[in-house]
Amino acid sequence: MKVLVTGAQGQLGQDVVSLFGEAGHRVIGCGREELDVTNMDQCQQMISAYLPDAIIHCASYTAVDTAETNVDEAYLVNAIGTRNIAFSAEQVGAKLVYISTDYVFNGKAIHPYHEYDNTDPQTIYGKSKRAGESLVQSLCSKWFIVRTSWVFGPYGSNFVKTMLRLGQEKPLLQVVNDQKGSPTYTVDLVRFLLDLTATEKYGVYHASNSGSCTWYEFAKAIFEESHELLGLSFSAKLEPCATDEFPRPAPRPQNSVLEHLAIRNNKFDDFRHWREALREFLLDMKHNPELY
Repeated sequence: MKVLVTGAQGQLGQDVVSLFGEAGHRVIGCGREELDVTNMDQCQQMISAYLPDAIIHCASYTAVDTAETNVDEAYLVNAIGTRNIAFSAEQVGAKLVYISTDYVFNGKAIHPYHEYDNTDPQTIYGKSKRAGESLVQSLCSKWFIVRTSWVFGPYGSNFVKTMLRLGQEKPLLQVVNDQKGSPTYTVDLVRFLLDLTATEKYGVYHASNSGSCTWYEFAKAIFEESHELLGLSFSAKLEPCATDEFPRPAPRPQNSVLEHLAIRNNKFDDFRHWREALREFLLDMKHNPELY
């Protein structure tokens, strides 16, 4: 299968390019320099020239706080850029995978969100990503919308790497304990995308590692597992705190846990527990430090 990846220099995009290539697919990875998704002509030219069977659209404006004041740019990338990719994909008959987010919900539900719950984004980032979803659904006939959350992997910056660094630099580390979600290992997410794109089971999917935790519980697990697996010791004392102790421009969802209804109904293998994925990530970091 010929696969085109947007946002190929990002945390998820790099793993998509690598793992799809390892699986035997012909992959072209497009970073911002190779493909400006906000340029319709460039999108049409690139996609019509390559004629991919599938497009994995990872390119996204993800600066959640900055988006609150940089509204035009957030919508330009997440809505208009997605429109350009969606329209171009439809022209060549390509399957389109749009990577979306838990931020399309309001984060106030008691239970995990499943794919058919009503969306209600509370931030510009969430609203712009929801706009991208709507454009994919209206412009494409062969689409997968894959919502994920709390992503970590070998490339780029993420919560796990930040905790490992700050844990060895700070005497005290306060981490919010009233936001709940499901950490997602990029490698597991890409393995799911490999299975998904091989089918015509189109629709919306929630894709995260199984189980849930608060950010504080996640940080605690990172310290425990990295001490056991990597022999790391930390100077920082870890303390739970409340969200309102660290006000941010964009409100954070209290509940980001995603229910995997579509994965079960479509007979895909579900994701393993996030803590098992964390252990694999840390072991990979130990054995392949050059990647990190």
